[in-house]
Amino acid sequence: MKKVIYQQFGNENVLEIVEAAVPTPEKDQLLVRVKAVSINPLDWKVYRGEMKLMSGSKFPKTLGIDFSGIVESIGSDITGFKAGDEVIGLVDVFKGGALADYVLVKATDLAPKPANISFEQAAALPVTGLSALQIIDELAAIRKGQEVLINGATGGIGLYAIQIAKKRGARVTAVAGTQGTALAKTGGADQVIDYTREDIRNTHQRFDTIIDLSTKMSFTAAKKLMKKKATFVTTLPSPLVLLQSVFNNLFSGKKLKVLILKPTAEKLNILSELAKKDLKIVLDKTYSFNEIRSAYKEAGKGKIIGKSVIVTD
Repeated sequence: MKKVIYQQFGNENVLEIVEAAVPTPEKDQLLVRVKAVSINPLDWKVYRGEMKLMSGSKFPKTLGIDFSGIVESIGSDITGFKAGDEVIGLVDVFKGGALADYVLVKATDLAPKPANISFEQAAALPVTGLSALQIIDELAAIRKGQEVLINGATGGIGLYAIQIAKKRGARVTAVAGTQGTALAKTGGADQVIDYTREDIRNTHQRFDTIIDLSTKMSFTAAKKLMKKKATFVTTLPSPLVLLQSVFNNLFSGKKLKVLILKPTAEKLNILSELAKKDLKIVLDKTYSFNEIRSAYKEAGKGKIIGKSVIVTD
């Protein structure tokens, strides 16, 4: 089978496709034939060496976190899935391994693929969808009637966050570039601000929750836009920000929360059920397996609307 590895940290040129043996599942594992894999910012943060504390520095390393596919075979202890089932899933976020023809996973890493969406759409669900769920329901604990600002609202997490926040009864203000404003409105945002025309930092509005998905808004800047008791959520888990959150949250009503994704089978199934109903999944571009370097090079530049995916077939 084909799989993507890299032997050192660096830019997209370190990524290579190699041949490897198809693995055999242990008794508590499933072998999934991968159909599509999504591209996540965490991917390049790891292979560029920006997350060494989390990923370690042992090589070779593999790439790809969330995927869709078809169960090929199962271990003797597996119940609930069988060969031929269409599934969505994810592997360890810092180890990767989904960018391959086949991947080994445990049942807790999988959920049924909704029949009403494609494999490409399904691959775009787990990481960003679970991130949005964790932000809305746990970190921010958003409730009906709250004012929520989502900065960077039309990337992978943002479009799900808009929709889920609206389902929880919030009033959502979305900040996006010119290309994404119409999509943010379609996703359900009550107010959309084009950051190329208006600086959100100058608004007189005050928010119960600010979710910064662009990683460009500092907590210092956000505090000026927050109510006395409010929450700021960032997706930038740097050691400095983590330390800042610990000390700040002891004394201030304006809380700083950092997203560190904690996937569970329960949340993955909730996400799958949302996709069966009306959760909109937006794809930016689709690439072939042989286009991995150009795919990650383009994605790393930003400006992606929704998610980009790599098709493994």
